[in-house]
Amino acid sequence: MNIKNIIFDFGGVLMDWNPRYFFKDYFNDDEKMEYFLENIAQDEWNIEQDKGRPLAEGTEIQVKKFPEWEKEIRAFYDNWTIMLKSDIPQNVEVLRKLKNTDYHLFGLTNWSAETFPYALENYDFFQLFDGKIVVSGTEKLIKPDPKIWHLLLERYNIRAEESIFIDDNQKNIEMAQSLGFNTIHVLPDTDLKQKLESFGVKI
Repeated sequence: MNIKNIIFDFGGVLMDWNPRYFFKDYFNDDEKMEYFLENIAQDEWNIEQDKGRPLAEGTEIQVKKFPEWEKEIRAFYDNWTIMLKSDIPQNVEVLRKLKNTDYHLFGLTNWSAETFPYALENYDFFQLFDGKIVVSGTEKLIKPDPKIWHLLLERYNIRAEESIFIDDNQKNIEMAQSLGFNTIHVLPDTDLKQKLESFGVKI
């Protein structure tokens, strides 16, 4: 197997982002918090912002739908940086080691174009990608739409079969596999170094 490229998702792989980091203290009531995140500020809503819809527009749409939750909805993006708790150190360490090898590093992330610059400015490891990052909010495409992988392949002139795609989302992993990528599904207990080495990657 001739692996040349390693492609990282960010959230859940290199970054620990979760709205509960803010809303746990905000609500001080886990049941109410889970209701809000499952029914009001749900993933499907946040994904539209990751797909390129402006944060302000997304906020107004949801406030109109759920006026009784206006304060909480507005708090979501106002406190987004608190939800971005930290990097995931053991996986970032693997990334740093890969930088000193011959493998080409890429990012492919579902992330709002408005919030991603904060991460870029505050976490130096993003510089290891040398700008080779495809952001869903910028491209108006989002995983698991196969078009976003095709865009990555064409933009950087790389081949799926020579690449390993790393993500924490099962649907994204399945789509990448169907497109010919080698994949690593990252879970909280995944040893990323070991998984990469199982593909013959030397770190």
